[in-house]
Amino acid sequence: MKQEQLFDIKLIFSIIGLLLFFEAGFMALTTFIAFCYGEPDFKAFCYAIAITLISAVLLYFPFRKSEKKQLKKREGYFIVCTIWVVFSFFGSLPFFISGYIPNYADAYYETMSGFTTTGATILSNVEALPHGLLFWRSLIQWLGGMGIIVLSLAVLPIFGIGGMQLYVAEVPGPTKDKLRPRVAQTAKILWSTYAVITFTQIILLYIAGMSFFDAVCHSFSTVSTGGYSTKNASVGYWNSGLIDYIITIFMLIGGMNFSLLYIAFKGNFKKFFFNEETKFYLLLGFLITIIIVIYRFPNDIYNLESVFRSSLFQTITIMTSTGLATDDFTKWGSFVSLLLLITMMLGGCAGSTSGGIKTVRIVILAKNSYYEFKRLLHPNAVIPVKFNDKIVQSTIVTNVYAFVALYAVSIILGILVLSWLGINTEEAAGAVITSIGNVGPGLGLSGSAGNFSAFPDSAIWIMSFLMLLGRLEIFTVLFVLFPSFWKE
Repeated sequence: MKQEQLFDIKLIFSIIGLLLFFEAGFMALTTFIAFCYGEPDFKAFCYAIAITLISAVLLYFPFRKSEKKQLKKREGYFIVCTIWVVFSFFGSLPFFISGYIPNYADAYYETMSGFTTTGATILSNVEALPHGLLFWRSLIQWLGGMGIIVLSLAVLPIFGIGGMQLYVAEVPGPTKDKLRPRVAQTAKILWSTYAVITFTQIILLYIAGMSFFDAVCHSFSTVSTGGYSTKNASVGYWNSGLIDYIITIFMLIGGMNFSLLYIAFKGNFKKFFFNEETKFYLLLGFLITIIIVIYRFPNDIYNLESVFRSSLFQTITIMTSTGLATDDFTKWGSFVSLLLLITMMLGGCAGSTSGGIKTVRIVILAKNSYYEFKRLLHPNAVIPVKFNDKIVQSTIVTNVYAFVALYAVSIILGILVLSWLGINTEEAAGAVITSIGNVGPGLGLSGSAGNFSAFPDSAIWIMSFLMLLGRLEIFTVLFVLFPSFWKE
């Protein structure tokens, strides 16, 4: 009897090759932008497209006739982990070939930071980049926001390839909301919702005073909760209350569950606003903002609106793991820095573009901890955890505890490794938490007004890995790295 292979290599190569055609297509769009502005990055994009297309052809066409069209779970997880690494490799070529980021480790970091919607940067002068590269930085965040794999799910069925295992491996959060029986239909709905929200923000930012180019780039960065800006001072460059509030609202939207947003668009507002995670998410953002306003108010009693607006913006940008900035929160005192550092770890809602632990896990964890006290008082009572009036299975509760434990261990190990490399404890803690939380700004010199250009290459590679670990929610990456994954 013929033993089944661990992986269908032909199928894996053909899918990766097919996805690279997509990346080359988006590069072509960016090349058109570079051509229109007549800037020197045009040639770099042409070379990058050629390399990407050749690789796509070599991977797809020789292996497209795989006998098996349905992915196994093992293959799905492997492709998801691999494609983020592969996309970042090819996506970094325009930065590297153009010479604007001459160190390849930095170019790869910048790209991985974009695809994972982290928004951390090694660039000291963003405004020195030509328009093509600025657009590419924002576009890769927008693609990574909803997920490269979720995008592919809308297309893979056309080629007779099932994608459920990719969806399970890539979509963040402890629950997977399928709006339609077929996962490709779900992907199309999510991407349509994503595109409509993005287009709406572009129009509003343009009306508020941004150029059309800046409005597009910042909308891509906002809805994806990415954080890349076209200006060194980020959103603070415009010094506009209207722009600040527009971006704040859309950061909040980007941090919400897109399945629930679609349901709200369909008119079911009750299910959206009465969702426990949504309520906790909005309440948490409001409470943190008020705490910061109260802390800052005595030092600026004559400008309450400005204090409120900047506090709200910085709270939401950190909580949703966006990373855009209107002010440098590290100057507001150590209390605010510590509070926002904790906020970095919380994140937005499951099924959103944000990073962090996710508020659904925080809610389940808090409820189960509270019920533990009641179980101690009533040892014979059966007290299940409920979420949105539905009983949460014990396996999900265990999963939540395991995730939080692994998240904490990853942070501790990351800080120890960066400290061993010579980075001071404050900078190391900020770098690790912002990387695994896909937030963007760190602490100290790498805060909202800084960058990670001073970090050694070894630290840059480690942070790139942490960004991938956080974007795929730890389990996916560790599952692939676990020895048993490679055994029958």
